[in-house]
Amino acid sequence: MTDQTNTPDPLDVAVGQRIRLTRKARGISAQKLGESIDVSFQQITKYETGANRVSASMLIRIAERLDTTVAALV
Repeated sequence: MTDQTNTPDPLDVAVGQRIRLTRKARGISAQKLGESIDVSFQQITKYETGANRVSASMLIRIAERLDTTVAALV
């Protein structure tokens, strides 16, 4: 989140949108994705909205589970 406006950083939102689009295109629920990478579906939702930043290691795990590349998500 940016310090001044307390809103998600546009880059975090963009990455989250790509995660969500890819997840939905693959027919994977937020629940299933969360279970497969050992986080809650609420955490997946936070990643997808940009409310929480996705760490590099988590981005790699998400990309692997979605059968895509990290580059496709950033």
